[in-house]
Amino acid sequence: MACSYSVIFDMDGVIFDSERACLSCWYELGERFGLGDVEPVFKRCIGTNNAQTHDIVENAYADKLGAGIADKLLAESSKLFHEKFDGGRLPIKSGVKEILEYLKDKGVKVGVASSTRKALVISELTDAGFIDYFDMVVGGDAVKISKPNPEIYTIACRELGVDPSETFAIEDSYNGIRAAKAAGMRPIMVPDIIGPDDEMRELSEVICDDLSAVVQYFEKIK
Repeated sequence: MACSYSVIFDMDGVIFDSERACLSCWYELGERFGLGDVEPVFKRCIGTNNAQTHDIVENAYADKLGAGIADKLLAESSKLFHEKFDGGRLPIKSGVKEILEYLKDKGVKVGVASSTRKALVISELTDAGFIDYFDMVVGGDAVKISKPNPEIYTIACRELGVDPSETFAIEDSYNGIRAAKAAGMRPIMVPDIIGPDDEMRELSEVICDDLSAVVQYFEKIK
């Protein structure tokens, strides 16, 4: 018998260890361009779409390196990232295969709602051999306003044909948890680079160390 709930995953920082992978590229660019400590700026970009990331980077470095520097830095970062991690080389987070197999076995509807553009989401999931586990994918290019706005989750629930109140959103970022809660979903936080604060503990139904712990939580509520 299928479970009564559905699950929608964020991708970066939840399925793939892409945030640390991306940060490694930022460190290289930081040395190349003399940016100093890039990590605080990088953390502000977590859970944002391309346009928001561009604005954060431009505001952080334009005074030092000139107007339009965000275009150059982000292009160089993207090039370096793809050189290092394309073709299935993107590190996978602990417990991904376990939870996907678990949900498949239970007949749970499963989707992805990522701030990354849809074509890249599909490409990365395909390269990793995960695409067939998902019933639908929504990318950041489908929405006008990115997380923490709930639009992407509203669209994802509609496309998956599920009730938000009966759907878990598995997220690592503050903006993702905020978006899921605002959409009327059941947010589960699996922290990545940034740990939970009091707001995240209040908004999240549960906070789990990894995806294996999420499976254990699902077992308790089945």
